[in-house]
Amino acid sequence: MINIKSKRIAALQEYITLKQRASYDELVDKFAVSKNTIRNDVQELCKTGDIVKVHGGAAVNQPAEEKQPNKDITKPLTSFTYRQTKNLPNKQRIAEQAAHFIQDGDIIFIDTGTTVLELIEYIQDKQITIVTNNIDFILRTMPYENLTVYSLGGALNRRTQSFTTIQAQEILKNYNINKAFLAATAISIKNGVTSSIPVESELKSYIAEQIEQKLLLVDHQKFDKVALTTYCNLNQLDYLITDQRPGQAYIDYCKNYNVELVIANQNEGV
Repeated sequence: MINIKSKRIAALQEYITLKQRASYDELVDKFAVSKNTIRNDVQELCKTGDIVKVHGGAAVNQPAEEKQPNKDITKPLTSFTYRQTKNLPNKQRIAEQAAHFIQDGDIIFIDTGTTVLELIEYIQDKQITIVTNNIDFILRTMPYENLTVYSLGGALNRRTQSFTTIQAQEILKNYNINKAFLAATAISIKNGVTSSIPVESELKSYIAEQIEQKLLLVDHQKFDKVALTTYCNLNQLDYLITDQRPGQAYIDYCKNYNVELVIANQNEGV
């Protein structure tokens, strides 16, 4: 469950993104908290790489500056184009495996992220309805009239090439989604499934709680790492789809909590 602080930080990120720049005094008035609280929240947002401190306030980082990660925290998101091409064969294998879980007539949610983006190559002939905030996924579906697509809308996040909005939960209530294909910046048994984008975490958390079937698509390099915000525990998933067999601790965890661990290019889960 996303707590009050996380919700405020998510709303703060969306506000600064829309305004491009905001003073601390403006943010204090907008969010009805102390200036010290706002400063601390902005400091948290700076870890994502999307927001930077400026004199008297905060602004969108354009272009984003490279920052050194904390010892136990993943690096801020690099450019979408770089992430899209990194480990591409592994991502394609994961997406191909995940596509086996999509049937004609399904109403599915497609998360932001570069691994879920590869799903489009394997569902072109299916008759399904897609709800998403993933801009590149929307664009790639244009040639396929059999894919009915609904966008969540909101503010443009150039770093993830997605739409973000704090009203996403209300929008999603109108759709009878039966499967969600989720992405993550990092995962660990202790911290669960984590994201570098606070404003997206609330949406992801809602999906993890409300959607009937949740499938997480992550490559092996995201294991045993932690990003800024946790949006669900691993035991909230139904399927964990990856490209390499993880450590024994993950195998045991998935068995204990009835999470099906699926390794791409293998016929059966572990």
